[in-house]
Amino acid sequence: MKDDIKLTFQYGWEEKDDEETPMKGYRSDGIVKTSEGEYSVYFIDPIRLQQDLEAETELGTPFLAEPGLIILPEVTREGMENAVKKLWEQGYFKCLKYLNAEQETIEKTTVIA
Repeated sequence: MKDDIKLTFQYGWEEKDDEETPMKGYRSDGIVKTSEGEYSVYFIDPIRLQQDLEAETELGTPFLAEPGLIILPEVTREGMENAVKKLWEQGYFKCLKYLNAEQETIEKTTVIA
């Protein structure tokens, strides 16, 4: 990875995660650290995405949304790092909010009928 960007995990990464993460099909505790700030990312594979969407639909919420959602063919450490690197180069993180950043807040209300 580039020196100015690093992928870490809130709960760390142990050797067992190399095997368990692809089997689970997701990793929800990713943190991308840059010189500009930190961003929360959520990695998921298509099979797990479909399973989660079906489960949410059965519960009456026919949608799935996670901040910083990144879909990969297989959720591996190498795949996550490569995706973060490419997305950084493409400017993806400029669209996300920093974690724990002090922000000016303008409240807007939208009514959905």
